[in-house]
Amino acid sequence: MDQFPIIDPHFHLWDLDNNYYPWLSDGVKPSAFGDYAAINKTYLIEDFLADAGNQNLVKAVHLDVGYDPKDPAGETRWLQAVADKHGFPHGIVGYSDLRKKDVGDLLDEHMQYANFRGIRQSMNFHTDPAKTYLTEAEVSRTPEWRRGFVELARRGLSFDLQLYYWQMEEFLDLARDFPDVQIILNHTGMQVDGPEHFEGWRKGMKTLSQAANVACKISGLGMGNWTWTTDDIRPYVEEAIAAFGVERCMFASNFPVDKLFSSYDAIFDSFKEISKTFAESERRALFHDNAARFYRL
Repeated sequence: MDQFPIIDPHFHLWDLDNNYYPWLSDGVKPSAFGDYAAINKTYLIEDFLADAGNQNLVKAVHLDVGYDPKDPAGETRWLQAVADKHGFPHGIVGYSDLRKKDVGDLLDEHMQYANFRGIRQSMNFHTDPAKTYLTEAEVSRTPEWRRGFVELARRGLSFDLQLYYWQMEEFLDLARDFPDVQIILNHTGMQVDGPEHFEGWRKGMKTLSQAANVACKISGLGMGNWTWTTDDIRPYVEEAIAAFGVERCMFASNFPVDKLFSSYDAIFDSFKEISKTFAESERRALFHDNAARFYRL
């Protein structure tokens, strides 16, 4: 397959021997992506690079992964040490609860580390408790959360947005209220509820894409279809690109979570197959250039 350079803008590491991650360290719980016992073990940078070894991976961005909530900056501190030793990850997206009064102090703590780029606070709200990441709906509309987002904006940090399609109108409002903040949609809008929701998801993507400061990571498609094929994910990839345009999309692995459903090669080879008729400049944008731009790599 094509061997042009790849930046993977969404992967995770965890060291269960030395760090605390409640969702992993305290045993497997019901989740939006099913039984994850197979990945409930330490996964280090050496493991990730081995999984990606057949692809021309040149850079990667690490996303927060439910690290000890008492010390969110501890994850960034650990990852910066990994990067200083191994070169990867080139970008770090940490965690902050924007509702907390001292969020500015936590953001400043994250910013001590050279590879830190922004935060993710997963906003997923669902009627199924196993698929819910927050305990209340429309948190982004509350004064407390908005006050935290202002602190993020003041520091020129990006925001990784994880949600479900019925929340996209809410976050279109947020994006329009903060046009200078780069917002990056995670996991293609995280359509985990079956093909009967495709049309609702498609409409939601078109809605959210109206804000020019929102980009889309095409990733995590295995979470909604555990036995996916290239033909299964093609409509999601094509509709995401139709909504956001080539200039605001990027391909990502979501490893090792998507290792539950496929190999690293299967993910990127499928993206290559789906995009094979695209212009060379468009493919470079999707696989490399856009990630470099959005994450300031």
